[in-house]
Amino acid sequence: AGYLKGAKTFPEAGYLKGAKTFPELFQWFASPGVLPVVNFLNEYGQILIGISLILGILVRYSSISGVLMMALYYFAVLQFPKIGANSYIVDDHVIYALALLVLFAMRAGRAYGLEGKIIKLE
Repeated sequence: AGYLKGAKTFPEAGYLKGAKTFPELFQWFASPGVLPVVNFLNEYGQILIGISLILGILVRYSSISGVLMMALYYFAVLQFPKIGANSYIVDDHVIYALALLVLFAMRAGRAYGLEGKIIKLE
């Protein structure tokens, strides 16, 4: 997803400015001085987290980073306490965050990824 967003223009500013929960935080993210950093972290963060999870390297760090990213995506679309279209209490961002927490807790990279093979070589 990060690669595709980097290849096309993605309206992060509009997405961030439309946030109903924690609007001050998301307005700050959308400010002209911060938005390029947010765009960079969003695009390349997705790429690095995905590579890390696929290869099973540094899974604990990437899973926590992914949980933080999912929380930010979730709060940007949440319209708490109102429930509207695409604003459910439990949506896909919550499910992904829970799955990433399971990977974190189970030390998935050491059991099934390259991280476990690298540790055995030491």
